[in-house]
Amino acid sequence: MRRSFKFLLRPTARQAAALAACLEDHRQLYNAALEHRRTAYAKAGASVRYGDQSADLKHIRADDPDGQGRWSFSSQQATLRRLDKAFRAFFDRVEAGRTPGYPRFKGRGWFDSVEWPKDGDGCRWDSQPEHPAAIYVRLQGIGHVRVHRHRPVHGRVKTISVKREGRRWYVLVSCQDVPAQPLPATGAVTGIDLGVASLVTTSDGEHVLNPRHLAATADRLAVAQRDLARKQRGSKRRRKAVAQVAALHAKVRRQRLDGAHKTALALVRNYDVIVHEDLRITNMTRSASGTIDNPGRNVAAKAGLTRSILDAGWGVFLTILAHKAESAGRELIAVNPAGTSRTCARCGHCAKDNRLTQAEFACTACGHAAHADVNAAINILRAGLALRRAAEAA
Repeated sequence: MRRSFKFLLRPTARQAAALAACLEDHRQLYNAALEHRRTAYAKAGASVRYGDQSADLKHIRADDPDGQGRWSFSSQQATLRRLDKAFRAFFDRVEAGRTPGYPRFKGRGWFDSVEWPKDGDGCRWDSQPEHPAAIYVRLQGIGHVRVHRHRPVHGRVKTISVKREGRRWYVLVSCQDVPAQPLPATGAVTGIDLGVASLVTTSDGEHVLNPRHLAATADRLAVAQRDLARKQRGSKRRRKAVAQVAALHAKVRRQRLDGAHKTALALVRNYDVIVHEDLRITNMTRSASGTIDNPGRNVAAKAGLTRSILDAGWGVFLTILAHKAESAGRELIAVNPAGTSRTCARCGHCAKDNRLTQAEFACTACGHAAHADVNAAINILRAGLALRRAAEAA
């Protein structure tokens, strides 16, 4: 398996300044490469590829030894590949008939990571093994930066990335050949229904409440954003206000990740087979505002529901659950969610009137009454087990 490990960096003041300079130079390289592609196509109709720009790196580094020449050649190639990936995604969207979204220039707040594609080429994990009490990562042009390693790294280190989040710096270590850690079998199976009131409801009737981290921080965030709106652009006070807003969002993100990890771990420990809905979260959270000619319906209500879905973090939770299930040797099954909330788990009758409210389910055919989310979770479990039997029979 391939896994990534994220650790907090403890740079000195000089190393933090060097990290910021490295990020800025890579941002300028990205923007210059984007301008090169745009100008070549606008003036001569020529398409510039990654290979062309990578070949120019040697001359760029030679002309700017104190700037671009300070950093790893491989990390700069990774930045150019990042731009090339953005263009490939752009052309894929054009061919698919979707809104293309041409690659944009990166402002100072929109370029926060640098990648070194190979351990030992401009970077080195555990660069000072003679100091067993601490772990360091060596980055070309920056030095040996101390890492707050809160858990061991398994597998073979493949790539190393550095990311800035507000005032903090993190290192992301991507490893190959990470050994699985299977858990003992429990013989239990479950279906889970994702919701807004309860983040997870199992077919056994257990509920994991949605902590609503963003809603809990909404008042402080509103104050910080109003304070930011009053600041003059380009001023030091505005930069401090931006950092304050970013810190609040970062805290919400960390809280959401922590809750998702704990909930997913509990499910993986208790069940051998976990069935969940194959949700299209992007479609569910698409805006209902529409256009002037074709305005959407119930725009305010849809915006509130979208905000609640994103605050619950269904996508983050399902991603973490998939990783933990793979590592623990558990089976994860995704089923089509259509009709699961309106179908009676006892008789199979499906009707819109079966679900009276968000929390109440009462079958109009047989009279079966239950919590709506528990009823849906049972239907999800049955659909998943049916898919499993069909796959085994084939």
